[in-house]
Amino acid sequence: MDVNGVGWIAALLIGGLAGWLAEQFMKSNMGVLMNIILGMIGAVVLNAILAFAGMAFAGWLAYLVIGFIGACILIAAGRAIRR
Repeated sequence: MDVNGVGWIAALLIGGLAGWLAEQFMKSNMGVLMNIILGMIGAVVLNAILAFAGMAFAGWLAYLVIGFIGACILIAAGRAIRR
């Protein structure tokens, strides 16, 4: 079983990296577990939005970029809700 062209273990690692990159970019302090969660959820949500728009991407690099952008969006949304 694979997620966006990568395996589950690779998806966890790439999601964690994407979440960590987003945390550094957005200057947030979330922790390792939250980085993985944000990276994975960000990738899934943004991938669904892009699929709805008719765009589909596969592979670990696309998963990393989509996870990073999705995690940044989730961090920004979280900040907006807290304010």
